[in-house]
Order: sequence, then C-alpha cells, then structure tokens
Amino acid sequence: MSNVVIRVEQLSKQYRLGKIGTGTLSHDINRWWYKLLGKEDPYLKIGESNERTQSGKSEYVWSLRNINLEINQGDTVGIIGRNGAGKSTLLKILSRTTAPTLGSIKIKGRVASLLEVGTGFHPELSGRENIFLNGAILGMTKAEIRKKFEEIVEFAGVQRYVDTPVKRYSSGMYVRLAFGVAAHLEPDILIVDEVLAVGDAEFQKKALGKMNDVSKSEGRTVLFVSHNMGAVKSLCTKGILLHAGELVEQGSVHDVISQYNKSLPASASFHFLNKDIDLSRSPIIIREARLMVNGSYAEDEVIDVYDRVALEIYWSVHEDASGCCLYFQCNKNGDFLFANFEASNDNSLLEKREKGYFRTILEFPSPIFKPGSYSIDLHVSKIGFGSLVTINSALSFNVDLLSRNPRFTFAASNRPGEIVVDPLWHTIKVDGEEQ
Repeated sequence: MSNVVIRVEQLSKQYRLGKIGTGTLSHDINRWWYKLLGKEDPYLKIGESNERTQSGKSEYVWSLRNINLEINQGDTVGIIGRNGAGKSTLLKILSRTTAPTLGSIKIKGRVASLLEVGTGFHPELSGRENIFLNGAILGMTKAEIRKKFEEIVEFAGVQRYVDTPVKRYSSGMYVRLAFGVAAHLEPDILIVDEVLAVGDAEFQKKALGKMNDVSKSEGRTVLFVSHNMGAVKSLCTKGILLHAGELVEQGSVHDVISQYNKSLPASASFHFLNKDIDLSRSPIIIREARLMVNGSYAEDEVIDVYDRVALEIYWSVHEDASGCCLYFQCNKNGDFLFANFEASNDNSLLEKREKGYFRTILEFPSPIFKPGSYSIDLHVSKIGFGSLVTINSALSFNVDLLSRNPRFTFAASNRPGEIVVDPLWHTIKVDGEEQ
C-alpha cells in the first residue's frame, strides 16, 4: 500500500500582474470562447517566468510551472529558495486557499496550515473561541478539542489572555497561539510558512521542537518554508528547491541546501590566498589561511555552534624577524569580539626566528561561536611597532544553531570586547613553499 500523502502533477499557477482575474471583459470573453470550443486557454501561452529582479514584456507571470513531486507520510520537507521563488504559492495551493491554473494535487489526510499571522483566526473572537473554531474547521469534535485545550494554551503561553479578543494580541502572541492550534490538533499534514520568524528565539526553538515531535514521534508529515538554513537542516530530512517558479532540486535536505548555497552570492569565505606578496613590508609573509571545521576544511555555508573550529595559516620568514609574530582579530557582525597573538604563551618566539616556511594551527575552545556572522583579520605585528601587515576580513563565516547538544555551555559571553580566548597554537616548519 502506497504511503504517499501528497502527489503533485504538472502543477502551474499563473497570475496577471496588478489585476484581479483577467482584468478586462475582452479577456474574459476570449477565455470563455476558447473553453466553449474545447481549446486551451490562450493566455496560458504568453506568461513569463516569475523572475522578480527582471522586467518583462508580458503582464502574465507563472508563479509556479510544471511542478511534480511526491511526499510520503512522516516526511519532514524543507521548501527553500529565494524571495519570489514560489514557495508560499505552493503552500497556498496545498492548503487549498488558492486554486492551481493547471495540473492536479492529491492529498490524503487532514491539513493544518500556518501561512501568515492570523491565518484562520477571527479577530473579534477570543483565543479560547478561536481554538474551538479552528478545531471544528479541522473536523475535530468538541471533546477532542477540549482534551487538547490546556496543552495548546500552555504551549502558546497566553494563559492570561485566552479570553481576550485576539485582535488585541501582539503579532508574537498571535502566531504563538496559531501555531499551538495548528500543531496540537492532530493534523495529518502540518504546513508552516516563514511566519515563525515573527516569534522570539525561545518560541522558535519551542516550535521547531514541536514540529520535530509531530514528525518523528507521531509520524505526521511536515512541510516547512524558511530562509533559516540552520532550522531547515536541523528539522527536515528532505528538501525542495524552487527558483523562479520552477522545481530545481529535490532530495536529501543536505544536497538541496548545498545546491541552494551554490546559487547564492558568496556570503562566507573560508580560504585566503595571498597572491601579491610584498617582501618589503614585513619579514613575515602570510601566504595562505583556511578555516577548518571538525578536522576538515570548511565547505558548508553555515557552521554549527557545536562544531570544532580551527584556523590553519601558512606563512614564511625571509629575513630577521626578531620581535615579530602572527596576530589575529575576530569580529562578530562587524564589531570587535576578541584577539590573540602567537607569542601570548611563549615569549621566546619573539627572540629569534629562523627563515623558512611554516604551518600554524589555532584551535579554538568549543563551543565558542554563538549564532551570527564572523570575520577574521590577520596581522603580522612587531613588539613596539604595532602591525606591519594587516589583512582585513581575510576569512568570513556564518554560525547558526543547527543541532541541540545540552552537554555543552558556551566558553564565553560573545559580547564584543568582553571575551578573552586563548586558542592553542601549533606551529611546525614544512619543507618547500607553495606557489
């Protein structure tokens, strides 16, 4: 017996820009006439792809085009893509809040969706009344809703306001209650759009945990749209990548996110290579630097907070370098975070340096990097003279919470200027010199 709960075949959705319906009587008559003759709608042939950054000649656009996919019971599917890719349109069609222009969808089971703040809520009704209203819409009996009521209210954290009209709720309270209803009233398929971003960090973590329980413990299907790749990677096992209304990639979530990252402008740089070496500026030249994660060179767009991070630097000494050392500075979101220099634990390094080519590994204590964007500046410094060479933002990387590991606490506060870090410096001399 097939366990497919969602089957989408040749799904397409067309819109006319700036209009509701066709917008003109002549277009309506044309469509009616072609339908009467048993012919294809003439306006289905003239639409353009939905590329939001480019101007077009046609007033018709395809928000989705020729989408084919199957989703099995218990799958947690992350739907990703740039703004305007068609993610929300796909969810609206699956939620039956809008109809496709072409194609078909077949859904097995009860669907609960949270597409935007206020979906399915009546603003004049209280939180209590809306819980029962939403449950009734999902086909649940009053007894079933009452059994889940206290759990929903506790999850949403709105005990004090449960009998207050929801029009007086903040957007965060609104989405807390809406998600609580959608997740707890036992839908077979839970559809969640980017709306979770409205909530605070504590609620987002709680919501992701609940979706994880719904899929893994209860065997229900979850469709999740988000621009937070860390949340998608943590929650989902499968992924769907949309671009300009077309299905680009589907498969394992890691493969889909990797494909998505390749299509983005570079927002992280894990490798620095000095091709313009000026021997006159400093007796020590930084040749190359790489970021290492868990013992391998970093490749993924986002690093997990619990990953082991190290910095590998290749450098050379070509003349007397007494008093000189390597120095780095780490910045978070553009602000100074912490710094350290090579001789911080061994001043003998400053006395005499032999010529040659060296490899240095800096091991950072783990976990130390909280979610955010980081950059590393590299320097060659000389005691009493300051920096001889400065390489600003030689490396950059992003950190997010991709997994949960309660055994660890952060090594420092990660507040700018308030963190002192002593990474382990390991330096060896290597033969030869990379060109």
